[in-house]
Amino acid sequence: MKALIQRVTKSSVNINEEIFSNINHGLLILVGIHKSDTIKDIKYIVDKCINLRIFSDKNGKFNYSAVDMKAELLVVSQFTLYADVSKGRRPSFFESATPSNAEKIYDETIEEFNKTGLNIETGEFGAKMKIDLTNDGPVAILLNSKL
Repeated sequence: MKALIQRVTKSSVNINEEIFSNINHGLLILVGIHKSDTIKDIKYIVDKCINLRIFSDKNGKFNYSAVDMKAELLVVSQFTLYADVSKGRRPSFFESATPSNAEKIYDETIEEFNKTGLNIETGEFGAKMKIDLTNDGPVAILLNSKL
């Protein structure tokens, strides 16, 4: 599983020109699901996302986590994180989970995030979404449960 986490001052998901979900100060988390992901991958990504110290203290040092800040999280499925562009000009998504398996793993991932006690918002799996964000920093970090 991969997750691209971005520290944001605000972010929203729009579907059919309507706001589906939104957060203020927190993290936008784009989640890519690999065809071999298991609960072990889910737990690794959730733990890293909520406990990674990427929020600044008064001196500008990364000393606080999403848990420390009681940050809001917007978690959106993003299969293109597994794009392989090593050959040709069209991305291959061979490593991405099939849609039915990816949806199951995504739902389990949301369940794990919900157990954290943080405010969790989501996108809609499989929908054509527009994501608005104001990146704070900017801070964007790529996590990979397979490393």
